[in-house]
Amino acid sequence: MTGNALIHALVVGVSVGVLGRFVLPGRAAAPVWLAVAVGLGAALLGTITARVAGVDVASPSVLRLVVQAGFAGAAVTLAVVTARRAPGPAGRSVPRWPAAADPSVPADQEGNQR
Repeated sequence: MTGNALIHALVVGVSVGVLGRFVLPGRAAAPVWLAVAVGLGAALLGTITARVAGVDVASPSVLRLVVQAGFAGAAVTLAVVTARRAPGPAGRSVPRWPAAADPSVPADQEGNQR
C-alpha cells in the first residue's frame, strides 16, 4: 500500500466515522471514538480489498474511493446501530448486564429475592 492510498484511507475513514456518528445524535448512540476507529479500519480494509481486486491504489481513483467509502459506511453504520446503550430511568444509560443480587434483601427458601 502506498503512502497516498494510506492517507486517503485515513481521510475517508475519519470523515465517514464522524459523519456516521452524528447521524444518530444524543447520548444513547455510540461514542465518537468508536465510530472513527471503525471507519479507519474499514477504509483500510477497503483499500486492501480494492488492491486485491486489481484496482491501482498507487494513483487516486474514483473506484478506490468508492470502495473505501462503501466499506467504511457499512462498518460505521453497523457499529453505531449495535453499540447503543440501553436507556434507563429518566433517560440515563444503564449497564447491559444486571448487577449482582443485593445481599441486604432477604431471600426465600429457594434463594429468590423478594
